[in-house]
Amino acid sequence: MPASAVFDLHCDTLTAFMDPTRCRDTLDDPLSSFALSKIPQGVSWCQCCAIFIPDGLTPKEAEGYYAFHQRSFIRQMGCLSSQVLSCRTADDICQAWDCGKAAVILTVENGAALGGRLERIERLARDGVRMMTLTWNGENELGSGHETDRGLSSFGKAAVQELERQGILVDVSHLNDQGFEDLLDISEKPFVASHSNARSVCGHRRNLTDWQIREMAARGCLIGLNYYSPFLRSDGCPAGLEDLYRHAAHFLDLGAENCLALGSDFDGADLPPCLDSPIKAAGLWDYLTGRRIPPTLVQKIMYQNALNFFRAGL
Repeated sequence: MPASAVFDLHCDTLTAFMDPTRCRDTLDDPLSSFALSKIPQGVSWCQCCAIFIPDGLTPKEAEGYYAFHQRSFIRQMGCLSSQVLSCRTADDICQAWDCGKAAVILTVENGAALGGRLERIERLARDGVRMMTLTWNGENELGSGHETDRGLSSFGKAAVQELERQGILVDVSHLNDQGFEDLLDISEKPFVASHSNARSVCGHRRNLTDWQIREMAARGCLIGLNYYSPFLRSDGCPAGLEDLYRHAAHFLDLGAENCLALGSDFDGADLPPCLDSPIKAAGLWDYLTGRRIPPTLVQKIMYQNALNFFRAGL
């Protein structure tokens, strides 16, 4: 295994920049937070790249939005093939790293991408999508995000079962508390919170409660630390590395040693200056070790837990 690696469960770089004057290759745009050319030399990197679907689109619009960006992803994987390898499994990730390339995994943020049709899940699986959040902030055909209190719909419950059958990981980031409880009743496989923090440390509703964290740890799930300041601290000030550490320490106190990972939210949120680039995120290796977290545990957080989870789940 690499001596230094980062496995990041979420970024919005693929769909963040629609300005025609910007670089068409969004995954290597020098103006973005995440860019392939910004990965530090000598660091093996795996990045989950989401096709983000905004709330409020019609089913036809959501399907078209997904299709447009899926084609962009395929084009970029070809254009940038000297730097990156599109991956579907843990073995693919290791192969990319062995070749000195970044590994990229296609994901979806917002189950609106299904357009209310279960058969669309098979299409996403064929396209190589390996993880999907059920909702974004608002309501879609599957259920509701943190802006409302309604749980999963009957379609959403059926979609969870079909996602598991098709080998697409269920992602509960953005899902509200009732939807989380509904998921616990029907899920048969470990699931993911790709970019969520601890609510008892920062009280935002997007963050996970202690009982949710304990439940996920007991079920062998995966949780990615989010770098967005309002999810790290509640006072409106820019977050620092100390804030991320407080969340990490709280997760570890709740038994999430084998579940904790990274979920930056690059290019999906305004990140604090201390965490707004791959080189700064890679610096968490030294920072967390300096905070007296054992090196073997830092390795788990930085990449090993996520790699192990993808190996088992895919």
